Amino acid sequence: MFLHSVNLWNLAFYVFMVFLATLGLWDVFFGFEENKCSMSYMFEYPEYQKIELPKKLTKRYPAYELYLYGEGSYAEEHKVLPLTGIPVLFLPGNAGSYKQVRSIGSIALRKAEDIDFKYHFDFFSVNFNEELVALYGGSLQKQTKFVHECIKAILKLYKGQEFAPTSVAIIGHSMGGLVARALLTLKNFKQDLINLLVTQATPHVAPVMPLDRFITEFYMTVNNYWILNARHINLTTLSVAGGFRDYQVRSGLTFLPKLSHHTSALSVVSSAVPKTWVSTDHLSIVWCKQLQLTTIRAFFDLIDADTKQITQKAKKKLSVLNHHFIRHPAKQFEENPSIISDLTEESDKIYFAFPLANHRKIYTHAYCQSTMLDTNSWIFGCINSTSMCRQGVDLSWKAELLPTIKSLTLRLQDYPSLSHIVVYVPSVHGSKFVVDCEFFKKEARSMQLPVTHLFSFGLSSRKVMLNTNGLYYNIELLNFGQIYQAFKVNVVSKCTGSKEEITSIYKLHIPWSYEDSLTIAQVPSSTDISLKLHVAQPENDSHVALLKMYTSSDCQYEVTIKTSFPQILGQVVRFHGGALPAYVVSSILLAYGGQLYSLLSTGYCLEYSTILDKEAKPYKVDPFVIMIKFLLGYRWFKELWDAVLLPELDAIVLTSQSMCFPLVSLILFLFGTCTAYWSGLLSSTSVQLLSSLWLALKRPAELPKDIKVMSPDLPVLTVVFLIVSWTTCGALAILLSYLYYVCKVVHLQASLTTFKNNQPVECGLEDFGFGKQWELCMGLNEHPGSNPKHSRRSEKKSNHHKDSAVQNLRLCANDAEDSLRMHSTVINLLTWVVLLSMPSLIYWLKNLRTRYYFKLSPDPCKPLAFLLIPAIAILGNTHTVSIKSS
Repeated sequence: MFLHSVNLWNLAFYVFMVFLATLGLWDVFFGFEENKCSMSYMFEYPEYQKIELPKKLTKRYPAYELYLYGEGSYAEEHKVLPLTGIPVLFLPGNAGSYKQVRSIGSIALRKAEDIDFKYHFDFFSVNFNEELVALYGGSLQKQTKFVHECIKAILKLYKGQEFAPTSVAIIGHSMGGLVARALLTLKNFKQDLINLLVTQATPHVAPVMPLDRFITEFYMTVNNYWILNARHINLTTLSVAGGFRDYQVRSGLTFLPKLSHHTSALSVVSSAVPKTWVSTDHLSIVWCKQLQLTTIRAFFDLIDADTKQITQKAKKKLSVLNHHFIRHPAKQFEENPSIISDLTEESDKIYFAFPLANHRKIYTHAYCQSTMLDTNSWIFGCINSTSMCRQGVDLSWKAELLPTIKSLTLRLQDYPSLSHIVVYVPSVHGSKFVVDCEFFKKEARSMQLPVTHLFSFGLSSRKVMLNTNGLYYNIELLNFGQIYQAFKVNVVSKCTGSKEEITSIYKLHIPWSYEDSLTIAQVPSSTDISLKLHVAQPENDSHVALLKMYTSSDCQYEVTIKTSFPQILGQVVRFHGGALPAYVVSSILLAYGGQLYSLLSTGYCLEYSTILDKEAKPYKVDPFVIMIKFLLGYRWFKELWDAVLLPELDAIVLTSQSMCFPLVSLILFLFGTCTAYWSGLLSSTSVQLLSSLWLALKRPAELPKDIKVMSPDLPVLTVVFLIVSWTTCGALAILLSYLYYVCKVVHLQASLTTFKNNQPVECGLEDFGFGKQWELCMGLNEHPGSNPKHSRRSEKKSNHHKDSAVQNLRLCANDAEDSLRMHSTVINLLTWVVLLSMPSLIYWLKNLRTRYYFKLSPDPCKPLAFLLIPAIAILGNTHTVSIKSS
């Protein structure tokens, strides 16, 4: 019945939109590299020692606990407190376990063993009872306060020690990182209690899904505090994102705001982290061996030899993090590295010197690379030497570590005092490595490649040929800087001469954010690279995205770029999928309004699919949104908006995050209308299937013929649902009233089906509402006990009455169908309301299982329940007859 009323062109459109949505979803959930993270293993059995907290604290937070991680002999030794190491506190995220600390804790323990426990870290972990804080924000403030108490309790464990710590380092995964940042907003919290904050896959900018006002308020409090107090926040913070593999938290949300006064914050994607170079999903970022090794190396380099704790020098902390997470020069970290080195002539040391005087006249740059990936200095600059170079500037600190080489690019005019470049070749006792050097002009190695247009749909492409036999190329990707852009780059390499395996590296470098990604290719080959952004280019930024190519001199390369339409759809889903429910509900409301107008103007209610096609138009929504966005720029309107507890406008949020691009509202509206159509089809089909099951189990009973405005059970049920909302969970009460509403609609559908199948002359059909009974038809048959003398006299009159009864029958059936159509639309609308309120119900059920809380407090759905339950009661008692007569 639902599909019969749909125009075939409209149906084809809805199917096409499903196809587009599938392409976008596939790109989000499957369109990324395979998981290249190595698993981290424990060498000994992991143990979690529960730290006894004050009874007052345990009573206040019965669901939360604090643990100390240990393995083997370390765990045995530290069962007797106090402790002697450096405290690190791990905070799990949404539904996270305190046991997730074991990966980084075990690696830190192995590192400490390697240096004979000269320094070691004590890893603590908080048990938040695996709370679903991404679904329900009411417990975020409680978690923050408990972490504050944990920090104070941890520091007490070191009292009386020679090198007792006065602060802790914090590692926060997902929402745990946000809780750590929220510590600074507490009135009695001292900033000096935290010396370092590392967050992993934490959505700092905004919640992934703002499912309740407590989440949005918490975010607003934290971010506003950090912005307004940027001058006074000295906390060194590192945020690490997972890249495109993490579809739960997109990397753009993890970038801390760049404030002019807050320079001690770094944000980086794991694919850009040296010695890691992989994308991680939301859980593997906790156990990814490459990333955890990098983190622990940084932690040990942060130790102050005098205090045997993490250094308090902000400059050193930032230098260490830059060294390990941003640009690694293939050397061990040194706080004050020796720039001038002695180039002593020994039998086992070989130096190659390249004079610069003549090359300066022809070339602009020098480039060297080595496959020897040790941490020794390997390249130097000789200062004004004419014969023998005995001292040189150590240029190794300017080098960059890559997966298979370490490379250095020098602009010659930046080093006018250098006379030679000297390359040191160590004795390797039979091991083989390769050192390559070359001079080049920038113009010969820098190519410009304008990206293809967004609406070329991959049908056109642009290419550039690298014909010169060079080792390094820069390809400038012109006009590439928006999040809605996505491209597929194909690099074809053709090699001659060498039969050995040759490796080339293609690095996408984004200068305005640390989200570089590397692709390693064995040449000759054809390699595909995806180009898309996590963070859009700022308006005042003039940098150009680069494709850096570390190539072989024996090969020639052809680079082709074309628009990837599936990846563009993936970007739309990735960045704007959270706004889709608002567009779906808008389309359903437009359809419901159209049904009411049709009923009042024509006397009958149109099918949902028909009225959706007619009424769901973007021009009925977008102008209103633009007007509200404009008015919210005025303070008085913003205060009025906030006073009635209305949420922040999606368009303003998108604009603030540089995500509002042309046509996004239209695209979302089309997807929303499509989703509203298919959800309507699903709800209508579900009602029909349930009514069939109803008829199979129980035939509808005969109903009284009298009309009642309200059934006796309606006030009682409404009060019961409101009591349930007040005493337990608002979402539970909403769900119960919704299920009751669905049962009534199913009953109406079953009664109407029986009526149509049997076509009785005398019939009764129960109103589906919360109790109102209404009469569809009343047969005017002759009573079987009537006097036979009057039979002929009344035969003509009886036939007239029968015709009238059939006509009434048809009119009543039409009214019933109209009511069913309207209530099916309401069910579709309420389904989305229930779905959006489910997170707090899930949170409540989980806590109910652990028996910590029977009443959800605070409850984001309670105000909604007190408005929605009476509204459902009113809608349930509404039918077309009463609407037409109103």
